[in-house]
Amino acid sequence: MKGNLKKWTGDYGLFLLVVILLVSLWQWIVKQGMVPAFILPSPSAIWASLIDNRELLFEEHLPATLKEVLIGFGFSLAGGLLLGIGMHFFRPVEKILYPFLVISQTVPLIAISPIFIMWFGYSIWSKIAVTILTAFFPIVVSTYDGLKAGGKEYRELLQTMGAGRWMIFKKIQMPMALPSIFSGLKMSVVYCVVGATIGEWLGASEGLGYFSRRMSGNLKADAVFAAIFLLSLLGIVLFLLISLVEKQLLKNQNR
Repeated sequence: MKGNLKKWTGDYGLFLLVVILLVSLWQWIVKQGMVPAFILPSPSAIWASLIDNRELLFEEHLPATLKEVLIGFGFSLAGGLLLGIGMHFFRPVEKILYPFLVISQTVPLIAISPIFIMWFGYSIWSKIAVTILTAFFPIVVSTYDGLKAGGKEYRELLQTMGAGRWMIFKKIQMPMALPSIFSGLKMSVVYCVVGATIGEWLGASEGLGYFSRRMSGNLKADAVFAAIFLLSLLGIVLFLLISLVEKQLLKNQNR
């Protein structure tokens, strides 16, 4: 345990030092009146707002956003993996669907979100639809590219031994594609937070995005920054969880 803590401190000690310096400088600048507090509140004011609004934030709005993120990520994960594998196995599927995937990412979310609201109303599903649209693409592309690039020499070796396409996929391509797939998952889970927040901004009655929009309308900058802090923390925690799963899975695979 001590060894891991020492290694972590050695790896990220400089980052932590820079964060402490930046936060201290931020606090000093605001306290000196160089920047109005209603534009950029001090870290201490943000923390105080986080404490004052803890019941609303942690019991109502954070769980709502987390629910949207997890459901959206679950649909994106299942659909993205299936579509990426399908594109790998069936060339016509790749030729037909890949352009549509690219087109889906060229449409600004802020423009298409009202359409989801018209379709699904102000229910949770309009936010989930935005989340899926945001998070689906990285999983599909990382799965497809990982399967396409993995182990040409090993594939040829197994083919000479009479292995079929499914056996090559199971033994070579899928294991070698895992790092690429997990890279897509780590991007996707962060995008889920972004998508859920955008959906809440445009139409919701709960969630951190809704809370920050309401506080922005009331000119409560400290509360807005408190919600942003929680959104950022949520994204970091989910990213680290995916990284932990990746580390354990790849470790077990290499045994």
